[in-house]
Amino acid sequence: MAIQTAPSFEQLEKLKDTRDADLIGRGMLDPKRNRGRGAQTNAPSRFDTESREAFDDGWGQVEELKPFETVEHIERAKSIITRNESPDIGFDRSINAYRGCEHGCSYCFARPTHAYLGHSAGLDFERQIYVKVNAVELLKRELADKRYKPKPIAMGTNTDPYQPAERTHRLTRGILEVLLETRHPASIVTKSALIVRDLDILSEMAKLGLIHVGLSVTSLDHILSRKMEPRASTPEKRLEAIRLLSAAGVPTGVMAAPMIPAINDMEMERILDAGAAQGVQWAGMVLLRLPGEVREIFREWMLRHYPDRVKHVMSLVRDTRGGKDYNAAWGERMVGEGAYATLMQQRFAKAKERYGLDRRLPAARTDLFTPPRVEDNQLSLF
Repeated sequence: MAIQTAPSFEQLEKLKDTRDADLIGRGMLDPKRNRGRGAQTNAPSRFDTESREAFDDGWGQVEELKPFETVEHIERAKSIITRNESPDIGFDRSINAYRGCEHGCSYCFARPTHAYLGHSAGLDFERQIYVKVNAVELLKRELADKRYKPKPIAMGTNTDPYQPAERTHRLTRGILEVLLETRHPASIVTKSALIVRDLDILSEMAKLGLIHVGLSVTSLDHILSRKMEPRASTPEKRLEAIRLLSAAGVPTGVMAAPMIPAINDMEMERILDAGAAQGVQWAGMVLLRLPGEVREIFREWMLRHYPDRVKHVMSLVRDTRGGKDYNAAWGERMVGEGAYATLMQQRFAKAKERYGLDRRLPAARTDLFTPPRVEDNQLSLF
């Protein structure tokens, strides 16, 4: 009887190189140029009238192509507080000081918005980063409007407020300084441990009942996390951030989001358990959703990292979306539908109860708000 032996490291590397070459031949980016990125392609914007495709013309490559680098675009925005009327979202206003996000999550639902800038929802979303340098100035002006009525401002709803660009530009910190000065309530969702840099401001806001913070922990597996969110903080760093925020009295929660069928869904209870151990007061969970171009970007990511699971994962995704890849209906897009989605909701409810995360937090206060004074050159009539 023949004895099967495990493939050697050299054999596995050869298989990987063969698979990478096959994927490159099918239009995907060379992983040597694309390290630290989630998207595997850079398809043109859906609004482009022309498309370009690289191919081998037989002359060979003259020189080795450089890795893709991040490009920052300085932008002077016209407004900074964005309004929405979506009935299934728990806020009606938000701030995004950056457009695009270098964290590189292949499943990010915000990717399609980059098409409005003439960019791809793929690699461009991760490397063409727009910085609204006048965000703090605009916020002061909009809060000073006599018609303004305070309600919690959500941060981290489209792109991460603590992505790598924040280390340099410090726009999120500037925004928090204005919110603390004016006693304005806010909420933050992030995947970055950089948030602890602003613990001095957040702890003061917490004392006044002005802030709620959520740390998104998608996986406790370091290898899987690196594949899913290549430039976000490691799971250990995020849990440490949760501990520090909770210890400082900042109302903090853990977000198991998104839960991806047959990829990380089996970790949901472990994530809530780990969060509870670090002092979180609440928990959230969102099922994977694949609007617009995100479906193909996520599918390409699976072809690169989990080619044997593509059909199974997409089949389960369709089970949660009424047989489609995505259902944008209000009230269903976050939680899904069908047996699998129902089971996930039941598991989540049980886990919250088990770890004491099913209590409601008090609403952030709005009665302390004091409009900022904005200096201008116009004299008052009164």
